[in-house]
Amino acid sequence: MAPRSAAPGVHSVTHWRAHARRHPLRHRLAVVAPDAADVIRHAGGWLFDRSAAGWEVTVLVADSADVAPLRILGATVLDLRQAITGPSHDIWPTAVAVSAASYRAEPLVRAGVLDCIDRGLTETAVWGDDLPDELAGRVAPSYHRLSVAARAFKSCALAAAGCAREPVVPTEVFGTGELLPPRYRAEMRDLLPA
Repeated sequence: MAPRSAAPGVHSVTHWRAHARRHPLRHRLAVVAPDAADVIRHAGGWLFDRSAAGWEVTVLVADSADVAPLRILGATVLDLRQAITGPSHDIWPTAVAVSAASYRAEPLVRAGVLDCIDRGLTETAVWGDDLPDELAGRVAPSYHRLSVAARAFKSCALAAAGCAREPVVPTEVFGTGELLPPRYRAEMRDLLPA
């Protein structure tokens, strides 16, 4: 088990990077959001399905007050500030998912998302009803159909986050750049064009 940082349930960025360097061939999904509830509402089922398929799912949140519900979905949680201001960004994920709120609030997140979309080397997904205008034409609507297990675990995570009354719909909607890098396209098709 990795050593913890000050907030319960939040892993040390330094130790996570060391772990990632020891396991360079793993598929990685990095998720950026303001808080756990936002992730669970909009992408919780997709995170669970990716985690269940063997992906290493890491969630970076600005507010790490209550991150325990993300562990229900199989995610490792890091502090967003520590991760983006750290000196080394040599571990690059296979896929990145970002809340539109985090995209607008964090210049380094915005720059990273635009770089991912422009270079086309990383699958990129953005969620939120108010996508910034600069993403128009750069992302296309897509969706993920949740597995039965994902719906059950997302429901549990929502309840743990204090959002028990929110319904769990069978699909989650994203704006995506490149859906999957070419070397992975035949392997996984969990984000589909809308």
